[in-house]
Amino acid sequence: MPQWQGQLVKIDDYHWEIPQSYKDGMRVPGLIYASKEMLESIREEQTPEQVANVAFLPGIVKFSFAMPDIHWGYGFPIGGVAAMSVKDGVISPGGVGYDINCGVRLLRTNLSEAEVRLKIDQLIKELFANVPSGLGSEGKITVSRKEMGELMVEGARWAVKHGFGSEEDLDATEEGGCLRGADPSKVSDKALKRGMPQAGTLGSGNHFLEVQVVREIFEPKIASVMGINEIGQVLVLIHTGSRGFGHQVCTDHLRVMEEAVSKYGIKLPDRQLACVPIESKEGRDYLAAMACAANYAWCNRQCIVHWVRGSFSKVFGKGPEELGMKQIYDVAHNIAKIEEHMVDGQKLKVCVHRKGATRAFPPNHKDIPQKYKEIGQPVLIPGDMGRCSFIAVGTQKAMEESFGSTCHGAGRVLSRHAAMRSLRGKDVAQDLKRRGITIKTGNIPSLAEEASQAYKDVTEVIEVCHQAGISKKVAMAVPIGVIKG
Repeated sequence: MPQWQGQLVKIDDYHWEIPQSYKDGMRVPGLIYASKEMLESIREEQTPEQVANVAFLPGIVKFSFAMPDIHWGYGFPIGGVAAMSVKDGVISPGGVGYDINCGVRLLRTNLSEAEVRLKIDQLIKELFANVPSGLGSEGKITVSRKEMGELMVEGARWAVKHGFGSEEDLDATEEGGCLRGADPSKVSDKALKRGMPQAGTLGSGNHFLEVQVVREIFEPKIASVMGINEIGQVLVLIHTGSRGFGHQVCTDHLRVMEEAVSKYGIKLPDRQLACVPIESKEGRDYLAAMACAANYAWCNRQCIVHWVRGSFSKVFGKGPEELGMKQIYDVAHNIAKIEEHMVDGQKLKVCVHRKGATRAFPPNHKDIPQKYKEIGQPVLIPGDMGRCSFIAVGTQKAMEESFGSTCHGAGRVLSRHAAMRSLRGKDVAQDLKRRGITIKTGNIPSLAEEASQAYKDVTEVIEVCHQAGISKKVAMAVPIGVIKG
């Protein structure tokens, strides 16, 4: 495919603008966060075209943003951020994604690398047995229709009420693990049937559970507030979302919006950007169903954390408290939320679409936990299973510039099919083993899809966000054990 030939105007080393004049119909310019070195692959994948297309959406304010982990997605690019005025803007499921509230949860422990390496095979085996994973995997909890209705409204709180974790976990979760406005009556029977058996499951694809070791601490004072105190400390990272339930919610409401677009006289450059006014019936219905799926995902990660703690306790013969298994934070990175932001000196209520992007609120923001008021919201940026992940914090610059948003991960450079064509899962597993990473999966061939070569280097991605000022890196951790679906 030829490179995208549109104009990218350099603002500085990490900001590149697509002028509003690039396409007739753009309501705002595009803004891509990237280094000069990243631009070639971004152009090759044509993703700036998607950034420009998002700028057509009614009610969009400031910019159509793209984070440095940008890659091709449905409608919006993955790594896309856009805020629409609630008063006259639209909501677009393509700006959230199919895996609603795909997100990341991080635990710290008192354990050292030396202690865990001694038992890593046993630990990974126990985690694999205890946390259901894989395509179509079914959970260990049976949820009735009535309970599913409660779960969709209460989110992670439902899990805590049923003995999975604690109030302390909820405090260290975005939105307290429960997005308001969920209405189960806006969720189809088909979505319910897909969701009921999958509660508390990791799933497949790029979802994973990772035992990590802290390798670098860039901001010791900030890290210590999170409970990250030393090099060699063991952390646990969980990355999953709303599974088939969220996928079906997205599919159902996309169908409705594809038909409603013409009713509202909305002109789009790409049918995948199907959208409706936020305050329309269809818009309110989608937001209510999306909240159900977001809450399902938070409940999902809450249950998984409970089983992770149980696995560690069994292997190390100590309770979670004694092991220091406290939750650092949980962030969503596929979601649309109604927030208040300053735009042109005025406070404006907007619907912020973050698709493959993480909220990055600054110190003293009202929506972050009390214990993080002085440092800002923790930002969790997973890399690929062979390299590293980062812990960062939100900044005032992000609030002023990108609607309190930053990157969400490494970002793909090879599609799943391309990775499967060029790599073998067996070779990927052997390579990980050589690098001291224990891997457990129910599907060895599928490891090729998630090999390091299929992703950008997350170190370059986080550096762009750090240098651009939309998040500040705090610590870096490397994997020593990975579970993939």
